[in-house]
Amino acid sequence: MLADLEELVTCESYSADHAAVARSARVVAAQGSRLLGAPPRTLVVDGITHVQWTFGAPRVLLLGHHDTVWPIGSLKTHPWSVEQGVARGPGVFDMKAGLVQMFHALASLPSLDGLCVLVTGDEETGSATSRPLIEDTARRCSATLVLEPSATGGALKTSRKGASLYDITVHGRAAHSGLEPEKGVNAATELAHQLLALEGVADTVTASIGPGTTLTPTVLRAGTSSNTVPARAEMQVDVRVPNTAAQEAVDRLVRTLEPRVQGTRLHIGGGPHQPPLDADASRDLFALADEQAAQLGLGPLRQAAVGGASDGNYTAGVGCPTLDGLGAVGDGAHADHEHVVTAALPPRARLLARLVEALR
Repeated sequence: MLADLEELVTCESYSADHAAVARSARVVAAQGSRLLGAPPRTLVVDGITHVQWTFGAPRVLLLGHHDTVWPIGSLKTHPWSVEQGVARGPGVFDMKAGLVQMFHALASLPSLDGLCVLVTGDEETGSATSRPLIEDTARRCSATLVLEPSATGGALKTSRKGASLYDITVHGRAAHSGLEPEKGVNAATELAHQLLALEGVADTVTASIGPGTTLTPTVLRAGTSSNTVPARAEMQVDVRVPNTAAQEAVDRLVRTLEPRVQGTRLHIGGGPHQPPLDADASRDLFALADEQAAQLGLGPLRQAAVGGASDGNYTAGVGCPTLDGLGAVGDGAHADHEHVVTAALPPRARLLARLVEALR
C-alpha cells in the first residue's frame, strides 16, 4: 500500500493543470487496473480527466478524486516521506491515501459485481465537469461510499454543510481622484457597504432558521490606479449552510441587496453550489459501518459533522444514501502539515471491504 501511495503522491495533480491531471489519471488507471483486474473508462470533459470502472449493474458507488490543491513543484518543498509511521507529501491525506485504501479493499473481494468506482479530476475546484456524471451514477445506486479523508481521529463524516458562492460586482464611475473626485462614483465605497450588509444576511438567517450559517467575503478587488476613483469593484463570498432552508434563505436575501451609494449599480452572480449532506442520508450507512467495525475489532466508530463540502454532497442531494470520510486517518488537508498515519491504512481498507460486501 505504501508503494502504491508513493506512486500516486509523486505524480503531482494540481487541479488547474489539466496536463498534470491527465498524467495522474493514467497512473490511477494503471494502478486500479492492476488491483481490480480490469481497465477503466477514461472520460475527458472540457480538458479534465476522470476515471471510471463499472462492474455489472451498479448498486454501490465508490467515489473519490485524484486532483489536489498543490501547485506543480510542491514535491520540492513537501517531498514524499515515510518516517515513524507517518507518510507525507502533497495530496497524501486529501485524498490519495483514500484511493489506495479503496483499490486494495476491492482487490480483496471475490467479486466486484454491482460496483461502480469513480475517480474524478476536478473535485478541488467544485466538480464542474464531473458533477453530472456523479449525480447520474448516484441516482442508479442504493449507496455511495466517499473515500475523502476522515475527520479528527478517524471519525466518519456523516454531515456536511452545503456551499454557495456569490460574485458581487459594483459598477461606479471613474474620475481623477485629485482633479475632480466629485465627478466619480466610488465602487469601492459601495463594496464596503455591501461587505457590512452581508453580516446582516447571516444574522437574519440565524435568527429565523437557526445557527450554523456563515457568509465569508474572500477575494476583493477594486480600482485600477492610485489616482483614479474606482469604477468597478468585485467581491467573492463563500457561504456555508447547515440545511437547505438556510441555503434558500441566504440566496433570497443576497439577491435583494440594494446599492447604498447613489449612482452605483450591483450585479450579483453565482448562487447555491453544493447541497447540504444531511445526517439522515448517512444514518443507516454509519450504523452498518459501525457494526462491521465491531466485528473486525475496530469499533466503536465515531462520526462528525464538518463544514467543508465534497462530492458526497451531490450524491446525497439526488437522494442516494451517502457515507463520507472513509478514507485516510491523518490531518492537515491543504496545509503544510498534511500527513497520513500509515498503520491505519490496512484496517481502513478491511473496513471498507466489509462494508461493501454488507451492502451487496
